[in-house]
Amino acid sequence: MFDSIINLATATSTGSSLTIQSALICTSVSIVLGFIIAIAYMVKTEYTKSYIVTLVLLPVLTQVVIMMVNGNLGTGIAVMGAFSLVRFRSIPGGAKQILGIFFAMSIGLATGMGYITFAIAMTVIIALVMIILNISSFGSKKNKTSNLKIVIPEDVDYSNIFDDLFDTYTRFSELTRVKTTNMGTMYELNYNVILKEDGKMKELIDDIRSRNGNLTVVFSRLPENIEEL
Repeated sequence: MFDSIINLATATSTGSSLTIQSALICTSVSIVLGFIIAIAYMVKTEYTKSYIVTLVLLPVLTQVVIMMVNGNLGTGIAVMGAFSLVRFRSIPGGAKQILGIFFAMSIGLATGMGYITFAIAMTVIIALVMIILNISSFGSKKNKTSNLKIVIPEDVDYSNIFDDLFDTYTRFSELTRVKTTNMGTMYELNYNVILKEDGKMKELIDDIRSRNGNLTVVFSRLPENIEEL
């Protein structure tokens, strides 16, 4: 069932194992599977058009490379060097971007060797799993960390001034940075906090304002897209 169409062509002909017919079939399947990979990646994910175009075309390009190598050691070494140049000329990507590239190249490898049925099956299975994971809450943090920036006058001792408020409204709080501002007349305090209840945000801010002289209070979510490998 998972036999290579290139190997089948070899068994039924006395000529080259790579025929025009098998090459066109592999190319067509690679392009279609590239679109499927791109569509699966786009579900609930931030992306750019250039990256999506890359995912569409990468399987067929990988397939062409694999077909041209075709067991030639010298050609394989040259191709490896070309891929290394591409790697070092590109900016680092996130874990999900690297996953998309590796997914597309793996499918291109399969189609390049003629395993069309296997490539289709793996694309459908992996794409479905990717979509399910993207739309589900699997792997998401239950407690979201937020950044709280508070400005206080320089004559206020910031050591424990907000501890009782944090005990009341947060599950976790940590002072991460202290910075002087406004020509040294004020302190800017940065905390990482996890609220007990999101609906209590306004109450926390109001209580802080009553203690810092109604100076600036900024509450913001920390980014969740930390995906480096």
